[in-house]
Amino acid sequence: MEITWYGRACFRLKGRDATVITDPCPPSTGFVAGKHDVEVLTISHDHPDHSYTRSIKAGLTLTRPGEYEFSDLLVTGIRTYHDGHAGGERGENMVFSFEIDGVHVAHLGDLGHLLTDEQLSELGPVDVLLVPIGGGTTLTPVEAAEVVSQVGPKIVIPMHYAVDGGSIELGGPEKFLHEMAVEPIRQPKAQFTPSSLPEETQVVVLEARGRTS
Repeated sequence: MEITWYGRACFRLKGRDATVITDPCPPSTGFVAGKHDVEVLTISHDHPDHSYTRSIKAGLTLTRPGEYEFSDLLVTGIRTYHDGHAGGERGENMVFSFEIDGVHVAHLGDLGHLLTDEQLSELGPVDVLLVPIGGGTTLTPVEAAEVVSQVGPKIVIPMHYAVDGGSIELGGPEKFLHEMAVEPIRQPKAQFTPSSLPEETQVVVLEARGRTS
């Protein structure tokens, strides 16, 4: 299973038999995923910087909680919030988890709070966690590190933080990496199999491939 980051919260998760795109963002953010024809598209919330579907063709588009199976992909949507006030400030946020080629991946969208015991139970075991770390309208670096501790993944891939070429004021990755207290692995994209996953948590910092400038 291969993971490519296109900036912000947009990823391509490519398995042997099916591919997922998450939270496609418009060129106005400084990033764009480009054209894709995929089995599943997930949108964590309907804000414009997470729901630019114009260039994405998908067999199934998911925006709500529930359990789904499509083209041998298993997907679970879990209702969370974009803020720490039960959505009172910025509304709901969907967390999506995927089982792809035997690897369990969770995409937290624009999560704005620590997870409850019920949400953690719905999420289940996670091998790869895609977590927002840039603060602003989502988790602060400290909160993001706490969520990582709650979930206990094998691999942590940060997202939604300041990258050269991005158009929004977010914090950089430094504070989160300091909180995690591990030396990150930096690479253009990532590939995982169940047998390649580490025993102890690793942080993998990906190159943002979708820069428009």
